[in-house]
Amino acid sequence: MADATGNEKQVESVKMEDGRTVDFVGKKQIKKDYGTNGDGTVYGRFDFRNGKSLTIVLPKELIVQAAGHGLVQKGGDSAAGAKDLDDAFEAISAVKENIEGGDWNARVEGSGFSGISVLAKALVEHYASSAAPKTIEQVKAFLKGKSPADKIALRNSAKLRPIVERLEAEKATKSSKIDAEALLAELG
Repeated sequence: MADATGNEKQVESVKMEDGRTVDFVGKKQIKKDYGTNGDGTVYGRFDFRNGKSLTIVLPKELIVQAAGHGLVQKGGDSAAGAKDLDDAFEAISAVKENIEGGDWNARVEGSGFSGISVLAKALVEHYASSAAPKTIEQVKAFLKGKSPADKIALRNSAKLRPIVERLEAEKATKSSKIDAEALLAELG
């Protein structure tokens, strides 16, 4: 089995105590899995590279709590790398869209949204005085299909760079708890 870099990863097939054979790839020591039993209960199974296995059966009365925890954990994880609240909002919005569209496995990482809110606002502002102004929803839909490199290129374009820099400076000033004017006054 090859990893993302094309290097072969070692696979070890382990005979579990319950008779199943489980493949462990690379250095992975624990393999996690989940599913449902015939009675509608949910289980989580942890297979250990030493052949041991542990299954946790979730009582029906805890399914809603577990699902809710997983949902807010997934949203929170997506916003973990966001540098500001607007970026965190965008990351969690993407999770919302994916989940409500039936796709739990789509990956959304907060760091991928870094600065997207500023870029979106800059695009809206840029097009505000044009013959075809753009709404924030139109801009978000446009940006959704763009790669990180595309977004960096847009941020650095001659038309958007001044708007992006001004918006970021305004954001930094608003979020700073330090009174720069008072500091300058100290110097005299």
